Order: sequence, then structure tokens, then C-alpha cells
Amino acid sequence: MQSPEAIDTIVIGGGQAGLSVGYHLSRRGVPFLILEANDRVGDSWRQRWDSLRLFTPARFDGLAGMPFPGDRHRFPTKDEMGDYLEAYARQFRLPVKTGVRVDRLSKSGDGLLVSAGDQQFLARHVVVAMANYQRPRVPTFARELDPGIVQLHSSAYRNPAQLRPGGVLVVGAGNSGAELAAEFARNGHRTWLSGKESGEVPFRFDSAAAQLILLKILFRVVFHRILSTSSPVGRRVRPRMLVGAAPLIRVKGKDLSAMGVVRVPRTAGIRDGRPLLDDGELLDVTNVVWCTGYEPGFSWIDLPVFDADGRPLHRRGVSLAEPGLSFVGLHFLHAMSSAMIHGVGRDAEYIAERIASDRHAAASVGAELRDIELVPVPVRASR
Repeated sequence: MQSPEAIDTIVIGGGQAGLSVGYHLSRRGVPFLILEANDRVGDSWRQRWDSLRLFTPARFDGLAGMPFPGDRHRFPTKDEMGDYLEAYARQFRLPVKTGVRVDRLSKSGDGLLVSAGDQQFLARHVVVAMANYQRPRVPTFARELDPGIVQLHSSAYRNPAQLRPGGVLVVGAGNSGAELAAEFARNGHRTWLSGKESGEVPFRFDSAAAQLILLKILFRVVFHRILSTSSPVGRRVRPRMLVGAAPLIRVKGKDLSAMGVVRVPRTAGIRDGRPLLDDGELLDVTNVVWCTGYEPGFSWIDLPVFDADGRPLHRRGVSLAEPGLSFVGLHFLHAMSSAMIHGVGRDAEYIAERIASDRHAAASVGAELRDIELVPVPVRASR
């Protein structure tokens, strides 16, 4: 194995969080390298289901220094978002190394060692710029489903061609579950949506009133300022929001009812190879789509920086146990907007400023030590 390549700051993840950190580091003159596991910047968006569109209109989807192109009121597709991120990295000449999947982060002397296969990087600062939605979560009883039933996690779903003719059970009633249930119903599948209702935003995002007034209030004020760790309200609701599902945004309950989607209780297990609901009903379906969320997926970080549930312990993204380690892109890292495109830039700027200040302080101390005049001390002869 080659000797580690020394670099001041390594950013792990080349999505919107990592590119935002890179933009702000470059403006402060900090040497850095972004490591991206995919072959192209933006592939984490391109690899999602075909019909996916962003919940936010384009005017909220640009990163610092580069507005999202085109009609500012339209809702971009996932491929358009991927292409935008690729163009962003190119526009600002951000040093992104693609096809590099980090498999270990550990301590090495006074620095941090980043390992990716046979490549190693030694850094003073590491920024984990990834959402805490990395490893698909599927209940253990899923393996008991009849082999003839097609089952997919939402991360593996692309389009209805993957399904068998017949009924579909969507497990998980959050935004992904609602969006996919609507898609299946539109494509002629009898569809059941299983899980606890999480409420819904009480207006249409694509309405004229929402575009002119409500979205700005929601995204710029509520999600960005009120629901933040700087606000008493935000600090009070944050613990619940870290574990609960967000309210439905685009697809409403009455939309699902009009399409014929049947709301059913939580899926409790499997009996005789079929899904068993909390109320004891067995569903006779040919497809099950798990919209059951993700695990944090940070097991590759070999540092004592997590709580009992595997969540990073941090203050506004800065690790409490390892000051050289920071996080950007986590759900409610500082505010409800932290994992959203329009909000990630504020957290990225905060972390970049801390890293730049730390470098400046270290350089100042070094200069002071070099300027100290060493005065020889006379040694008194022993008697």
C-alpha cells in the first residue's frame, strides 16, 4: 500500500453537501479534496426512481454562487438535479475525485486517516458530507415473504416495469411511500399503503399562492430559522423530528383516496408467506415495496463519536469527541433545512469558516514560535 497522501482537509461525499463545503473552503484558500464514491458527480440523484421530482421549485434548488437554470417556478427532475451538481463542480473547479468509496476513517497521530481501498489520505480535518440515509432499512421478517412476491426497497425501485401484475403493498406512509403508491395506482395496480399517517402540508406547492408567498415563508423562515437549534421552538421539536416522518408534501391524503389507494395499519409481520397487518388482516399481493427508510450507515467511521443509536454527537456539525471531524448534510443538523438543498449551504459555510479559522490560528502559533528569540541560560558550575 502506498504512503498516505497528506492534505489539509478531506471532504467525503460529492453531493450537494460536499460541493457546498468545497465551494466555501475554496473561497477561504483551504487546500482540500472531495472524495465521491460514484463514477459521476450527481449520480446519487440519477440513481433514484425515474419519475422523481424535487419537492422544491428551482428557485430554492441552487447552491451558493450558481442559481438553478431555467424556469424558477418549476420542480426539477432528479436527473436535472444530478446534472446541475456536475455543472456546479465544473463551474468552480472543485477538486472531486470520483469512484473512490471510503471504507474506513480512523485516528492517526494528531490527524485523521481516510482509507479507500488501496488509497489513503492523512488529513487535519475531515468533513463527512453525507445524509444519514445511507443503508436501506428493511424489517427482518421480510425474508419470510413468499418467494413469488416481488419485494424492493424504495432505493432499488426505478419504474413500474419491475413489478408483477397484481396488487402492491407499500410499507411506510411517508413522502416516498405516498409518491410511489400514487405511481402504482396510476399504472393500474391495486395499491395498499401501510403505516401511520404523518400529516400533510396544508396547501399545494404548485399553486400560485404557494409560489409567491407560502414557500418562501416555509423554506426561508420556518424550516431555516424557526425550526433550528438557535430557536427554543426548534430545540424543543428537534428530538421528535429526528425519529419521525415528515408530513406529506406533494401527494395529499385525498389524492390517494381518489386514486383508489387503500390506507391500512402497520405491517406487523408475515404469515403463510403473506404480509400480516397490525389488525390481523393478511394481504394477498404480488408485490411489496419497502419505504421503510435508512440506517445512518456510518459503521466505517472507526472513532468514538456516536450515541447509542449510531447518530453523530455534534454541536452544529462539529464532532464533540473529535474536533477535526465535522458533519454536513445530516437531517436537522442545525435546522430543518439542513438536509435540504436550500439549507445545506449555511451549514457548509459554518464548517468551512471553522476549518479556515483553525488553520489561521495554527499558522499564527507557528509564526510566534519561530519568532521567539532563544536566550542561552548560563549553567552554574557544580562544586
